[in-house]
Amino acid sequence: MINDENILMNDSAKIKEIFASIQGEGPYMGAKQLFVRFCDCNLRCRYCDTDFEGDAEEYTPTELADVIKQFGLRTIHSISLTGGEPLLSVDFLEKFLPILKNNYQKVYLETNATLPEELARVIDYVDYVAADIKLQSATGMINAFEKHDKFFAISKKANHFAKIVFDANITDDEIENCIALAKKYDIPLILQPKMDGDNMSITSVFAVQIMEKFLKEYPNVRLIPQVHKFLSVR
Repeated sequence: MINDENILMNDSAKIKEIFASIQGEGPYMGAKQLFVRFCDCNLRCRYCDTDFEGDAEEYTPTELADVIKQFGLRTIHSISLTGGEPLLSVDFLEKFLPILKNNYQKVYLETNATLPEELARVIDYVDYVAADIKLQSATGMINAFEKHDKFFAISKKANHFAKIVFDANITDDEIENCIALAKKYDIPLILQPKMDGDNMSITSVFAVQIMEKFLKEYPNVRLIPQVHKFLSVR
């Protein structure tokens, strides 16, 4: 279910955790990042492994920037804003992201790609957009391709790519729709098998078969599981 009414209209944001680790997904896999995990999401995907409950701390833009400065940022590739869905806190981001950019920090936005209007307000401060293409077969949600279309029209201003979490239920129509979006906006596609705990929910043979279906029509496709789970890091 997509619910845009959750957008938070204030200048502070609830942050669940801040930690340095290795990026385990997508083309920047293996890069060291500082992760800032936002609370709340406008989606409820079946495969989501994020705990939205529990302890969280509220920060103003200046307070969060001061915490980030305490980390050894010279070894950090970029600061990953993840969640949850960071764009729900767009009022906060409009004030926080200029602080990061003024301190020469690269911004890596991880997003479900369903809030194009919010992205438009902050895209000039974002270096990398790691966007999901949500498949109804894997998420149990309504079709999100119309939202994604509007989103990628804006995210192309940054270095963007799309992650597609899929399982055994992926359909040929979904594959065609993903390829159409990728061609329209020149998007690198990262195929990410849905995980069952620390293991893939599908066989390696099936994963490669799905990759071949994509490659028949679009060359810029990679098959990358969640590597951080194999490394046993967050």
